Amino acid sequence: MDLFTLLLFIPACFALNMSPGPNNLLAMSNAKRYGFYTAFFAGLGRLAAFTGMIALTATGLAVILHTSETVFMVIKFSGAGYLFWLAYKLWRANPDKTETLEADDKNLLSLAQQEFFLAAGNPKAILIFTAFLPQFVNPDEPTNLQFFELGVTFLLLEWTAIAVYAMFGLYLRQWFSQPNKRQLFNRGCSSLLASAGLGILLTPE
Repeated sequence: MDLFTLLLFIPACFALNMSPGPNNLLAMSNAKRYGFYTAFFAGLGRLAAFTGMIALTATGLAVILHTSETVFMVIKFSGAGYLFWLAYKLWRANPDKTETLEADDKNLLSLAQQEFFLAAGNPKAILIFTAFLPQFVNPDEPTNLQFFELGVTFLLLEWTAIAVYAMFGLYLRQWFSQPNKRQLFNRGCSSLLASAGLGILLTPE
């Protein structure tokens, strides 16, 4: 993967990782109730689900990217459009409305399973891997290696996001619960996603 692609991928990816959603809110809740390390390591369940999704995406799309330039272009523009749509949704999100998701009293394995099933059943996560990752893949280079590099980067950034939200649960939940602060956070992520979408459209073929 070239440096330009990596520099484009990381901020867009981290904006997706940091976007408020059920799994991140669950990490906040777990940290508040059970402590930072429990929430942090319970996030391994989420990473396991995402690893499977990435593997399926790489297996299914690698052949297509090699055989059809038209399909590659469709994926590229669809992915950019998807980023713009996510950016729009985050920008317009109602800061007064927040999801709540509380965990029952469970051990670490049960919390990890809860993270796994919540991530596996999230259609937004599936869209991320089918519409987001492939647009950073160059079909003229080994696609499996690129998917591996992108996947590992995504998982590392996702685990970083788990740690950040766990910290929110411990120290910043009151700050983050304020509508104006949540709106500022959403719009920051929105700007990163929109910038990445624009960068993808301007990238030479």
